[in-house]
Amino acid sequence: MLTDSQRKTLAFIRHYIAHHGYAPTLQEIAAGIGIQSRGVVHRYIQALIAEGHLENTSGRHRGLQLMDSAQDLRLPLLGKIAAGQPIEAIPGHDEINLADFFMGSDRFALKVQGDSMIDLGILDGDIAVIKQQNDARNGDIVVALIDNEEATLKTFQRVDQNLIKLIPANKYMQAMIYEAERVQIQGILIGSLRRY
Repeated sequence: MLTDSQRKTLAFIRHYIAHHGYAPTLQEIAAGIGIQSRGVVHRYIQALIAEGHLENTSGRHRGLQLMDSAQDLRLPLLGKIAAGQPIEAIPGHDEINLADFFMGSDRFALKVQGDSMIDLGILDGDIAVIKQQNDARNGDIVVALIDNEEATLKTFQRVDQNLIKLIPANKYMQAMIYEAERVQIQGILIGSLRRY
């Protein structure tokens, strides 16, 4: 687990590489995180290398490379919050790894358009995170491709061997029933993202 100073160092290096296309020097890192000592920066970098966040490929002062690490997708999990009656505030010190939820070679994202799934809390403009697969069980929320032309996000239900029902989560909309050969499952919903 990284210290706050190490996180700050990693964030500065990421930002610098994103804007310049190459890694900062020890002196630039020190200035960027507001300290004087290049020796302290060197210790932070060694810790980041040991944790798998960085690699020094050339051994030179601009040889740092960012590593693709799930650690970058961790958020502090500080406890529970009531959405009903207030509960006792007990601080926690865990982490939640967003990569466990959303990342993987079989994952992709789609921007939701429309309000057919609002009763499940999936709103227009949300980002649906999908696990790519071509089969589904009854009750799965799926991306279904109809007639190789139109895709939709709906709850899947197999009526029988020949019919598939795609069910919206909006009380004002009707389910759609298709012959099974007209529907291709592209994946199932594993989560959604929304920025407020």
